[in-house]
Amino acid sequence: MKMHKLVVSLIAGAVAMSSAVAADITGAGSSFAYPIYSKWAETYKKTSNVGLNYQPVGSGAGIKQIKSKTVDFGASDMPLSVEDLNADGLMQFPTIMGGVVAVINLEGVAPGQLKLNGPVLADIYLGKIAKWNDKAIAALNPGVKLPAEDITAVHRADGSGTSFLFTDFLSKTSAEFKDKVGSGTAVKWPVGVGGKGNDGVAANVQRIKGSVGYVEWAYSKKNKMAHTQLQNKDGVFLQPDDDNFKAAAANADWAKTPGFGVVPVYQPGKQSWPITGVTFALMHKAQASANGKEVLKFFAWAYKNGGAAAAELDYVPMPASVVTQVESAWKANLKDASGKALW
Repeated sequence: MKMHKLVVSLIAGAVAMSSAVAADITGAGSSFAYPIYSKWAETYKKTSNVGLNYQPVGSGAGIKQIKSKTVDFGASDMPLSVEDLNADGLMQFPTIMGGVVAVINLEGVAPGQLKLNGPVLADIYLGKIAKWNDKAIAALNPGVKLPAEDITAVHRADGSGTSFLFTDFLSKTSAEFKDKVGSGTAVKWPVGVGGKGNDGVAANVQRIKGSVGYVEWAYSKKNKMAHTQLQNKDGVFLQPDDDNFKAAAANADWAKTPGFGVVPVYQPGKQSWPITGVTFALMHKAQASANGKEVLKFFAWAYKNGGAAAAELDYVPMPASVVTQVESAWKANLKDASGKALW
């Protein structure tokens, strides 16, 4: 009898202990944010014992997965409109900022040496500029020896927030690109080769001589790829770095932008990097499981403790004033199964 009671007691204790340990949270979407989400998750698990299973499947797939409720949060580099959010009972909030860069595989040209601008990149991706020694590229790069080599334009094959940021930049600098292709997570590219994810684009650019592509800055650095300078709205050619990403986001008015939907692409300012983006987390306002609160705990921890890791990977942490607004939005919008505020 005593032994039976002991066994029951041990089982009850084990059940109580297992229920006290939160389940891992799940997310899917932006590959732009994958390097920093992975780094945060690794550190967070050591302090909380809660892991993050995140799939960098692209913003388009991440939006689909959160809408179908197969993950605890989605992640997109293209903000959804307030109308779209309301239609699916979602809220979004910014988690991290960073830059998209143009990368090349061009023999004899050093990383950061080549200068490109929006109109020239647009004409490359429209198929109008097909050789590296084209006069439009040469005019931007006096003194640089450009080969008479074919250009292969590499783009994302999947629905991608990185593509949204890149095509938004091209659309803002080229009326023809805006008219014929436009901006979005998935567009009909006139020319080029597709790659899945930032990793896929990076792999194709590294493999194909004479190629050009676009990836998040952390991927370019991690893979030791040759990036280009880009011309910003003020006409200044810049090298990518976190100070320039910060400058691009500095004038954003988060408080007055519905749903936090800021897109800091092609912002004014001499130091503003021209293709700067924000990754947004998407969550259902009505949370049926306890995992919703765990998602908020993870991002609250990241806001408070993840700045050093973000800077190390050349991302820009969200400013404290924005974090305060985000946490207020959590309180106002996210409810548990009983209708109580989740945060």
